Amino acid sequence: IVRLLLDKGANVTHFGKSGTALTAASRGGHEVIARLLLARGAEIVINADGQYSGTALFAASEKGHENIVRLLLDKGADVAHSGTDGTALVAASEGGHEAIARLLLDQGAGININAEGEFKGTALFAAS
Repeated sequence: IVRLLLDKGANVTHFGKSGTALTAASRGGHEVIARLLLARGAEIVINADGQYSGTALFAASEKGHENIVRLLLDKGADVAHSGTDGTALVAASEGGHEAIARLLLDQGAGININAEGEFKGTALFAAS
């Protein structure tokens, strides 16, 4: 269905309260769809300002989708980006996703970045 919608002119970069289509695919663990969206020009740096205030990298890290995290990092996702709920490392730490936390740290994620939003905390706080 995603391919059909894109072929009919759906805006791959549109975002609403819950983010972009790439954010949704990343959160849901839909790697094939994430790859398709990226191939069609989806931007990985868009940060939703609404209800779901995170990037695609944050969403994939939060839900434990390691293959999508790798894909997004390979495509240039900013491992240091901090939204209102924190960084991807905070999200992975809170969810107990150790392999993703290691991957993000290996890519240079900051350990002591403090989230400014509702969550307010570091990766160590989230993991605890």
